[in-house]
This record gives sequence, structure tokens and C-alpha cells, in this order.
Amino acid sequence: MNALPRRRLGRTGLEPTMIGLGCAPLGELFVRVDDATAQATLQAAWDGGVRYFDMAPEYGFGLAEHRAGDFLRRRPRNEFLLSTKVGRLLRAPRDLARYKKVFWSGGLDFEFHFDYGYDAIMRSMEDSFQRLGMNRIDMLLIHDLDVTTHGSQAQVDAHMAALLTGGFRALADLRAAGWIRAIGAGLNDAGMMLRFLEATDLDFFLLALRYTLLEHDTLEVELPRCVEKGVGLVIGGVFNSGITATGAVPGAYYNYAPAMPEIMRRVSRIETVCARHNVPLPAAALQFPLGHPSVAAVIPGAFNQEQVAANLANVRHPIPPPFWEELKAEKLIHADAPTPVTTA
Repeated sequence: MNALPRRRLGRTGLEPTMIGLGCAPLGELFVRVDDATAQATLQAAWDGGVRYFDMAPEYGFGLAEHRAGDFLRRRPRNEFLLSTKVGRLLRAPRDLARYKKVFWSGGLDFEFHFDYGYDAIMRSMEDSFQRLGMNRIDMLLIHDLDVTTHGSQAQVDAHMAALLTGGFRALADLRAAGWIRAIGAGLNDAGMMLRFLEATDLDFFLLALRYTLLEHDTLEVELPRCVEKGVGLVIGGVFNSGITATGAVPGAYYNYAPAMPEIMRRVSRIETVCARHNVPLPAAALQFPLGHPSVAAVIPGAFNQEQVAANLANVRHPIPPPFWEELKAEKLIHADAPTPVTTA
């Protein structure tokens, strides 16, 4: 096993490995994954030095937590960190004749409803304990409280009210009791970051898609506020749904949709710079967020052990400083973006 560097997560004292494993694919996101492949994927991550695993009840309607728990509870508990999420409660389908999974290719036969209240968060945590087969969760995240998920600001406001009048007290109680060690918020919309920072005593964000090689808007306001408040960051969606893993190839996806021509052109220009410096595009995508002082880890997902091996190789690939300098000179990344000084 090659050890991976660990980085401090904000003011929590927790130190995840700089690359974790996002377990959504093990819940059969987009493609089916059999149990043997899921366990081999987790084993490859462990053997490669990964000691941070992120999951959620939503991922395969409980399947990802079952699979990750089956693997991790056989490992020494003090050697790894895990995060899971609250906000969705799973239940058996009420109308089996009409039951149909949305978004997920497979997973277990459950459905969910949103609830960010006190009792729901306590119930969700207990359910996750059972699925994982563990009695402690290191990092518990408020999941997807944003317009992208809920469809309207009115819905977000209603759920936020439930969180602020009860749900967050549940999280604080859990943290005080030692059942969780850090409270986070997992978001797709950067616009909610300031609202959380103003209204809650949050320890960290898991930010998907919004601070990547292709997305830098949060550098202006949100990330400086995280630095001021000592709030840590974990970055998901580092490949923006695939395009910085595959390159600007026909059919490439960007943020859950086919990439538009302007995105394809921009990625093609980045690939040209990559070729000049012998830097694989996925290596640049994985390492770029790690240049920011608040970012503790990136958590790419993987459907199989080969993808795990590729991610580990790319996060360790040496990237010379002139590569980042050229991207800035070509206005392909933000001029003020902090970039990695050294590699693993």
C-alpha cells in the first residue's frame, strides 16, 4: 500500500486522505454494478491508501451504505473516516404497481421523502447505523438543500425552516454526544453556501461541481468566507460529470447533460496545454481543487477497480508549475486560483 497524504478538514481536527472514494456508483448510478465488483472496487481503494469513504442513503436507495458498510466494518475503525447524509428518509414503496426508480439504474427497492426536521434526522442517522453496521459516523452532511434538487426557492425555504427550527439542533446534539464528529452540507448550488454560513455552525461543505478545473465562480465570495470561518471543503464532481475524465470526445457530458460546443472548445484548449506539459487531463482535474487551502479532499467515484487505479495514478502524477501558469495565461483557469505547489 502507498500511503496518501492526509489534510486537515477545517477546524474539525479530522484528517481525511486527500483523495477519497465517492460511493454513489456502488449504488448503481447510471450502470449496474454486481456485489463482487463493488467489493473489489472498495478493496482497490483501500489497497491504494484511501481512508475516506463518502456515501448517502439516496445512493442506490440504501445499497451503497450496505455495500460500503459490509467492507468497512471488517477494517479497523480508527483507520478510516466515513461520511453519510441526512435529508432523505427511505421507506418501502406504497404502490408497488406504480413503483419506478428515478435516476438510478439499479439499487434497492425503496423510495424516499425529504425531511430535514429533528425527528427525521435522528431516524435517518439510526437507519444509516443499521445499514452500515456501525455505531459512529465521522461526518454527517445535510444533503442537497438547494434549488437544483428541490426545484424552487419556496421549497428550499420550507425545508430550511425545518432544519433551522429542529434539524440542526439534532445534528448539534449528535455532535455533542460523540455519535458524529463533524456537521457538513452537501450542495450542488454554490448560492446556498453563504446562507448556511450565516445561519448555522457548520464544520464543512461537500461541494459538487462548483469548484473544479472548469468552475471557479466560488473563488470570488464563497471560498474566502469559508477561509474566514475555518470551514473546510471536500470537493465532489471533480470531472464535471465526465468531460475532464474523457476529454472533449463526442458524447461527453458536462454537469449531467451533453456538453455544449463552448465547453467542448474550452476543454480542447486545456487538453492542448496538457499535451505540452505531459499532464493527463484527469490528473489536472483531480489535483486542481487541492491547491485551495480549505480543500481537504477530492472524492471521485468509481464503478470498478480499474477506475480506482486510474484516479490514484492521476492524483499522484507530477504536475509542473509552468502547466498551471500557462492555464492562467490562456485564461483557462481563474487568475487568482491557488494551484498545487507539490504533488503526492
